[in-house]
Amino acid sequence: MNDFIMQMRPLFGEEEKKAVCDYMDEDGFITEFKRTEQFEQMIAEFTGAKNCIVVNNGTISLTLAAMAVGIQAGDEVIVPNFTMIATANSLKMFGAVPVFVDVEPETLCLDIEKVKSAITSKTKAIMLVSANGRYPEAGVSAFEALAQEKGLILIEDSAQSLGSFYPDGRHIGRAGLVGSFSFSAPKIISTGQGGAIITDDDDVADRLRRLKDFGRSGGGNDIHDSVGYNFKFTELQACIGIEQMKKLPARIERKKQIWQRYSERLASVKGIQLFNHDIERTAPWFIDSLVEDRELLIAHLKESGIGSRVMYPPINKQRAYEVAGEHPVSELVGQKGLWLPSAVQLTDGEIDRICTAIREFYLK
Repeated sequence: MNDFIMQMRPLFGEEEKKAVCDYMDEDGFITEFKRTEQFEQMIAEFTGAKNCIVVNNGTISLTLAAMAVGIQAGDEVIVPNFTMIATANSLKMFGAVPVFVDVEPETLCLDIEKVKSAITSKTKAIMLVSANGRYPEAGVSAFEALAQEKGLILIEDSAQSLGSFYPDGRHIGRAGLVGSFSFSAPKIISTGQGGAIITDDDDVADRLRRLKDFGRSGGGNDIHDSVGYNFKFTELQACIGIEQMKKLPARIERKKQIWQRYSERLASVKGIQLFNHDIERTAPWFIDSLVEDRELLIAHLKESGIGSRVMYPPINKQRAYEVAGEHPVSELVGQKGLWLPSAVQLTDGEIDRICTAIREFYLK
């Protein structure tokens, strides 16, 4: 009997265990300190950003990013209708208004022409999500130019994109005034929960550090010259994050190999279509696809000991929002989108087993 292949699972090893145990032997306070600073520096150096601020999760990193660049309650922010609901929820948290716009069929990133149509006098920002590490077909420079022309702030939700780059060589997340990453369990590196904001703007970085630490004027004091909250990190997470960052380059390469193997073995299978990737520059987070007879395929894979996961449904149609509007690409993904097993520890043999099961389903 073959082991069940999960759709995704994190990968932690002896290095993470030793790092946590070594830290505990130091009798530290566990709250963020030197290890957290080291983790932030590693992310800054990897992405090329001037500043990196880590927080307790990726939703809060988006919330604080928006607040730090001046978004206020009542302001409209354009977001893709296809994304993890946290993108929109991060704005709702402080009363900003997410405005849903459909995505490009090739990349599932914001459709720039539809963004232009959605801009109103209340629009203050565009939240560009790099879906599964991809950048928009229209090019990120087109979004930068649009934001500049309209006096809008460009915020990047790069939660799924650590290790992915734009064609001009910038790491995804660097085009916006702020960029946000997530370290939740399914991401390419994980600290269980966690998020990071990168920015080259020192004033924005200072506001972020105050926002996450009660608005303190300095570390550990109780003098507050601004309102802030408590979204701090921990040294235990940082210990794990440091070791995960050391493994990131190898994981990026493996993610690309996994996508290529799937692509080769499913190329001739009618009934399933993988979303394409610029595999030179971007690392797929999940293996995403459009499939026919989705529910039956899911059941067939499960019977074969293989997990899968339905892709995000259109946010505007979810009960949490129920906002009028038709977004055909988002709705198509909601009907046919499926994530295949995507863990970095997938073996070539397991990928072949998954592809064989898919072929069997569509050929029967």
